[in-house]
This record gives sequence, structure tokens and C-alpha cells, in this order.
Amino acid sequence: MKKYFGTDGIRGKVGEYPITADFLLKLGWATGKVFADEGHGFVLVGKDTRISGYMFESALEAGLASAGVDTHLLGPMPTPGIAYLTRTLRAKAGIVISASHNPYYDNGIKFFSVQGTKLPDELEHKIEKYLDMPLTTVQSSQLGKAKRLEDAAGRYIEFCKSTIPSWFDFKGMKIVVDCAHGSAYHIAPHVFSEIGAEVITIGTDPDGLNINENCGATKPDELAAAVLEHQADFGIALDGDGDRVIMVDNNGIIVDGDELIYIIAKSRQQQNQLSGPVVGTLMSNLGMEHALKKLDITLLRGNVGDRYVMELLAQHNGILGGEGSGHIICLDRTTTGDGIVAALQVMAEILTSGKSLAELKSGMEKYPQVLVNVRVDRKVNLDELESVQKAVKMIEDQLGDSGRVLLRASGTEPLVRVMVEGVDENIVTNCANSLAEDVKKAIAA
Repeated sequence: MKKYFGTDGIRGKVGEYPITADFLLKLGWATGKVFADEGHGFVLVGKDTRISGYMFESALEAGLASAGVDTHLLGPMPTPGIAYLTRTLRAKAGIVISASHNPYYDNGIKFFSVQGTKLPDELEHKIEKYLDMPLTTVQSSQLGKAKRLEDAAGRYIEFCKSTIPSWFDFKGMKIVVDCAHGSAYHIAPHVFSEIGAEVITIGTDPDGLNINENCGATKPDELAAAVLEHQADFGIALDGDGDRVIMVDNNGIIVDGDELIYIIAKSRQQQNQLSGPVVGTLMSNLGMEHALKKLDITLLRGNVGDRYVMELLAQHNGILGGEGSGHIICLDRTTTGDGIVAALQVMAEILTSGKSLAELKSGMEKYPQVLVNVRVDRKVNLDELESVQKAVKMIEDQLGDSGRVLLRASGTEPLVRVMVEGVDENIVTNCANSLAEDVKKAIAA
């Protein structure tokens, strides 16, 4: 068990332990000690646009310097961009200061290895070991230095464009791009306009406090309205750190991650470029599983979180996986979930097939899926709540083979997630709300 690291790094409310300046100073030092042990090199540090990023960037830089490690500062940069630059610049590690799709008053830290993938468990354990030791400072002559990497955004823009054929021309295609006032605000519009599309932007005016606020991949209603207003072909919504994407078709209908994965999987299969199974999670819609089955494509389900999707892809030599939330991993193009890259793959299929986004998703029929979040103030072992387990069994018996129940504690937020899926939306909604009430009562007791 890890003391600090969750399924996606370390995350919490700014000012509350461990998301404090003193802890981030210590974390920078601990990280520096681990990588200093492996020889000379530098660490990349990037962030999203939330106001606390300035404070934490400085704290990490100071901690790394005290351990004798150089820092290259990227400034605002999408999480997948930091992964890409960590790999191509052969940095010792990449550190991301971001709470992804959370509001501005949260923040967190994620790490990438030199391969552009999440840090292996053994390195996270080593960092935690140093976190419990006294902070020391190397001799002045050995202190780390820091510099800004001025061309970071341009490097990543060119990489994104390279994930589709260079001869593809999207001239005449009108799209709306919502950057969630996040780290892709100065990158995504350039990517899509430089491949020829007419781009209308929203969510590109970050002020440190408005990241993910009523916009982006978690709240695409504004995007849907803009697509209809401008009579655009489709819309693209990223989240605050750019690793998720949700799209909207020309009718203003939201196209979620499961549907986008289906479109990419079918496209790859038709081009004889799909290897291994598609990997989803316990939350992946049954409709996607059935639609892929019709194409003779297997869907494997892992635990919720891109770490677990990546593990299954590696085990089964797969290249495509992700979540309904829009976290989509195209391993034949990059090493981690990337909202811009995933959107480009869908755009490439729209161009080559001559079909609209609405037509491409029509091969998949989603089952009604209701998710209710129950906020908790402490960790809960759901298996020990007898009344809740009894309620789950009753609902499963009611739904039979035509539905599913999933109950789990979030790995990134103080929430218990209650999900019910089935054919009849009214039954599914009633079951989800009823089970959520049972969870609240059991936790209160």
C-alpha cells in the first residue's frame, strides 16, 4: 500500500495536506533524491492554468534543486504533452501539476517516466520512502539549476499533427474547440487550424480560477450550444489538463469516450491496423461492448483509471483503450491518454469515410447508464457494509442479464460512485437513486 500516491498521482484541495507548499517542497526533494541516485539528468515540470500552479511550481523547483537535480520548466502544458516531451527530451522524469478535470481549488501531482508512461510502483515507493526522511541540501556547488523550455508548446503542436497523415487536408471543415480554460488553451486551436479546419474557440481565456468551470469535457453543454449557433460540423471539448476529449455532433448531441473509442476501433480495423483487444473499464457502456462484438472485436474491462487500462493493453498487446469520460489511449500514436490526438483520429475517419460524426457513432447504441456520486469524509470499505451489499444483490436480481450494478470508491476524489446500467432508463434511474440513499444511510450509521 502507498501512503501518498493514489491511482493517478497525489491529489486534493489546495492548502489541505498533502496539497501544501511545504509538502510539495519535500516531494520535489524526494523525487530529486530518487533520480539523483540514478545518475545526472534533469526533470521536466509542467502545469495547467489553475492559480496554485505558480506556488507549487516554485516549491517543486526548490525541492529538486536542493537534491541536486536540474529542472526544465514548461509552463502551462497539457498532461500528454509533458509525457511526450519527457520521452523525446529523455528527461529523468516529467512532473505534472494538475488536478485534471477538478475545479481550481483542487490540485495534484502526476509523474511520467522517461518512456512517457506513468511511474512504476517501485519508483513511487522509493519517493515515499524519502518523504519520510529529513530534508537535506546538497553542497552549493552541486545545487540543481532551473530554466524555461521556450519552445515546448511548438514541439507538442507538431507532434499532435504528426499523428495523422500529413497530406490530410481539413479545409472546409468548421469545428468548435472548447479548451476548458485549461492547459491546452494555447495549443489545441493551433493544432486544428494548422491542419486546415476553420476553428471557433471557447474556453481559451484562463484566469487561474475558471479552469473547468461550466465548460470542457465534463460540462459540454456550452460546446453543444456553440456548435448549433455556428452550424459547425462538430465540436471538441478537452478537460483542464488536455488528456480527455468529448465531442459533439452537428445536431448538438454529445458523443462520449465510449462512442469515440468505438469509432476509432472500427476505423483501425478497416485499415488492418487494430491489434489485440480494445480495453475499457468497469464503467464502459454495455452498448460499446455489444457493438464491438458485432465487429468481432473483444472488449476487456479493467478497474477504473488509465493506469489499469494501460496494464491490460500491455498484457494483451492492445493499442486502443480508454474510458467513457473521454480518456482515450491510442498506443499506436502515443504513450498515454491524449485528448487532442484522440480527436484527430476521429477527424481522420470523418475525412476518409465522408461520413458525419453522427453517422459514425450510429453503429453503437448506448444503454442508459446512471451514475450517482455520494460524497464521503473518510475512506469506506464497501464490502463491509452489509445493508449496501444486500441492496446491490436485490437490484442485480431485478435487472438480470439486461443490466449491471457497479459500486466503488473513487481513487481521486472523496466519493463513492454508484452506477446502474440497463435497458429501461426509468428503472435504472430509480435503482441508482435508491442505492445511493442506501449508501448514505450506511455510511452515516
